[in-house]
Formats: sequence, C-alpha cells, structure tokens
Amino acid sequence: MAETKRYAETCSCTIIHNDVVTNVKEAMPEEETLYDLAELFKVFGDTTRIKILYALFEAEMCVCDIAALLGMNQSAISHQLKVLKQARLVRNRREGKIVYYSLDDYHIKQIFDQGLVHINERS
Repeated sequence: MAETKRYAETCSCTIIHNDVVTNVKEAMPEEETLYDLAELFKVFGDTTRIKILYALFEAEMCVCDIAALLGMNQSAISHQLKVLKQARLVRNRREGKIVYYSLDDYHIKQIFDQGLVHINERS
C-alpha cells in the first residue's frame, strides 16, 4: 500500500510584506483584549453551558427548571451558571426565594447564530 504524505501548505518565499504586517499590527486589538476574547470562547467550550444558554434563549429560568430540563442536579447547574455569570453571559434576579437566570444581553444569541451559520455552511 502506498504511503500518502500530507504536507502543510507553506510559503516558500522569504519576502516579508511590511505594509501588510504593519496594517494588521495596527488593527490588532490590545493583548489584554485578545486574552479576554480567548477566555470568553473557553466558556463556550462546555456542552452543558451551551445547553444552559440555549435554554435561556427561550425563557428566563431558575436553577430547578434548568436542572430538570437537562436531567442534572442543581449543584452542577449552579456551578455552570456561576461560570456563565462570571463571563457576563447570564444575569440573575431574585423573586422571594427563587433566583431566575436570563441572558445578559442580545449579543450572546448573535454569537450562537453566527456559529451555527458557520457550522451549517460546511454541511
């Protein structure tokens, strides 16, 4: 059987296009901003958190409701909600003894919608 070799596409030239490099460097966000963006995308890297966010697209919900929906215990849901709240993706409000969670703002839904468009265009 013949062995198939795969090579990464690389540039074989040694010319640096300084004008392009300079323009991109000027357009690049600050290092701290890029770090924060990477941290935001890490939060999206957990299926449970994705499910919670999808649930909150539809309705404001309490921990008990989310736990019942996902078939998980309230402690696990509370932990994930804490992560989402620290990332400013969800907010909460108290009504008596019940704490309700909702999306922090409409941008979260836009991020998901764009992600789905990207995934579905490859199909």
